[in-house]
Amino acid sequence: MARVGLTTELLTQAGAELADEVGFDKVTLTALARRFDVKVASLYSHLKNSQDLKAKIALLALEELADQGAAALAGRAGKDALRAFANVYRTYAREHPGRYAATQLRLDAETAAVSAGGRHAQMMRAILRGYDLTEPDQTNAVRLLGSVFHGYVSLEMGGGFSHSAPDTQETWLRILDALDALLRNWPTP
Repeated sequence: MARVGLTTELLTQAGAELADEVGFDKVTLTALARRFDVKVASLYSHLKNSQDLKAKIALLALEELADQGAAALAGRAGKDALRAFANVYRTYAREHPGRYAATQLRLDAETAAVSAGGRHAQMMRAILRGYDLTEPDQTNAVRLLGSVFHGYVSLEMGGGFSHSAPDTQETWLRILDALDALLRNWPTP
């Protein structure tokens, strides 16, 4: 029997908060049970195991990030849209480091298909329509944007740029300018 008051949604939200506090890699059912002062067995009515919890946190984080991305893109196009969308990723990572790490969790194909991951790709493709890219260049550009956004944010969050000038914000803006220039002048094969 499920413990009164515990729900899958409540546990997922608490797991996401735990991930932000201690790191996504340290999220377990044991740690979550401690947070609620219950036995791990009390969680099995709602979660299969720690991997199930992590997948649910990843789905939550992808959804939150997609919602923020959609709000940032509203009414924007071209470089303005590119910058707004990129800034959502960077800000989300800073505000929710554990959840951001969860967005990188490899989901099984069935779970990934129903996740908000597809919304992320659709929003990137919407940005790219302003640059007049067609396939397969559009897919290549989506992969480039994802690589740059995630790569820069991961390096920055890991302290990779903390010991050198210029300031990381200045570099971030220059990278976004360079991406805009590249997308406007996409090389032909």
